[in-house]
Amino acid sequence: MSIKIIENRLKEYAPKTKAEEFNALKEIVQEIALCGLTRAHFFKVAAFQGGSCLRIVYNINRFSEDLDFILLQPNKTFIWEPFFNALHLECKAYGLNVQLLDKSKADPVIKKAFLKDDSFGKVLLLSHARDRCDEQIIKIKLEIDTNPPAGSTFKTNFLTFPYPFSIVTQDLPSLFASKCHALLCRDYIKGRDWFDFIWYVTKKTDINLMHLQAALHQNGPWKDQPIVITNEWLIKALKDKITSIDWDQAKQDIGPFLNAQENQGLTVWGIDFFMSLLTELSITLKKP
Repeated sequence: MSIKIIENRLKEYAPKTKAEEFNALKEIVQEIALCGLTRAHFFKVAAFQGGSCLRIVYNINRFSEDLDFILLQPNKTFIWEPFFNALHLECKAYGLNVQLLDKSKADPVIKKAFLKDDSFGKVLLLSHARDRCDEQIIKIKLEIDTNPPAGSTFKTNFLTFPYPFSIVTQDLPSLFASKCHALLCRDYIKGRDWFDFIWYVTKKTDINLMHLQAALHQNGPWKDQPIVITNEWLIKALKDKITSIDWDQAKQDIGPFLNAQENQGLTVWGIDFFMSLLTELSITLKKP
């Protein structure tokens, strides 16, 4: 195997700017990391979720920073270190010299690890010259929820880069439920959440309300409250959230993860636009 495989993959993105090229490189390393985790039998105990899952598995048109996972069954003793050897060997096979750091002890529930590579600028033939002031390190955070909310459902998906392999992910209704939890409970504005919301709504995705209810009872403003999550409750809660968002701030967050064409679509972001999407979602949820 060779660094040429990464260079050829990078050409497929046809990046127009340094930022697009860097985002593409990061995504390629994410795919190689997923392949390494498969080799380590990681997906016998865990599932892929989050924005990177939408991007890599379902081809949403935005880049993502981190790799997020949930355990299939709760396990408070989980640590990342046993999977590091497979990750290191997989990256090394493609000419990358990665460093791996296990931060599992820093959080009792969300176990974190970091994958770093500072060799890409030295070994890869890039289309856009990088200056000293440009970011020189690819850094990917791996997070896993070791006490996941109940009710999620899963499916096996297949990826073809760097070669065909399978991974386990949340299914789309469970992914959307997890995203709704983030939309309602995140204590800061993340435009990427709302970009994903657009994607789910336009794809007419159903929502796993059982999983959403478990997540809301477990963490956030409705923690331990005796509420029953219905479609009507969710639409009202999202409506309240939409009217409270600083949409200029949301656009600033998502902008760096989009290409020029997608960035043009941000001009319509605001209360009226997202209320219209909420109407579409209501129609989808009412269908039998």
